[in-house]
Amino acid sequence: MRFELSRPWVRRGQSTIGLTQVIFGINVAVFLGMALSGSTIMDFPVRELVQWGANAGALTMSGEWWRLLTNVFVHGGLIHIAFNMWCLWNLGQLCESLYGRWTYAAIYLICGIGASLASAAWHPYVPSVGASGAIFGLAGALITALKLGEFSVPRAALSGTLRSLGAFVVYNLVFGFALPGIDNTAHIGGLVTGLILGALIALIAPRQDQAPRRVAIFVVVIVALAAGAIGTAYHYGIPLRFGRVNYQHSANAPERRMPLIPGCHAERSRIVRRTILRCRSIPTPATPFRSAIPVL
Repeated sequence: MRFELSRPWVRRGQSTIGLTQVIFGINVAVFLGMALSGSTIMDFPVRELVQWGANAGALTMSGEWWRLLTNVFVHGGLIHIAFNMWCLWNLGQLCESLYGRWTYAAIYLICGIGASLASAAWHPYVPSVGASGAIFGLAGALITALKLGEFSVPRAALSGTLRSLGAFVVYNLVFGFALPGIDNTAHIGGLVTGLILGALIALIAPRQDQAPRRVAIFVVVIVALAAGAIGTAYHYGIPLRFGRVNYQHSANAPERRMPLIPGCHAERSRIVRRTILRCRSIPTPATPFRSAIPVL
């Protein structure tokens, strides 16, 4: 049985093209650009991923803060993007129908930044890419919205969707810990950010005519993330600045605590000899796990 959730945030007269489709298209376009400029589509080299905007913590916290967002649209290979886009298509459309286009966009991007910041803080010398941190954020926002919000649908429908969302989160976190190369720190960072955003919106600004309150919520969360980024940079002894890292200066400055990322300029790194690219991927089992995806 299919239920249509009420949409207190959505505006009338919007384009029939959903924002989920736009985000999907951006991810695919970036992947195609990488595929056309590289020699493979199955497993991109770390150097290429860093060049395309991977969240390499040593570079991110040395001034290239845009990597906190750009890496959300970069994927490590064909299987990686296929799994993530499959989950985005399901969770994204549900989240967009519930929140409306622009609130959904803000949640997605802010959760992506929260995921990236957690990843950079936890393992600053390991590059990370993928949309699944933001996707976990969507799941978190949906869980708190459905738990705390008031919607004109049968309680049984909400309970079923909540169970599916919970199974999705638990299943992927467990497999993220079990499988190598999965950036579970980013998953948890995105999930926590989404839970907080969803709860604040449900409690403070649940209606469309409360746009100023929603904007205030986003500003507060962004400020909190910025404070976390500043604290992380301080922890690693990095002066706060913005701009591209001077690779030559970094290579000749052994007193710096944040070296260049191996795989990008491996010959210039003095601290880390090996690196593992951590892909933010939604693990998929050998057999279908139907309850992992919300019932649409």
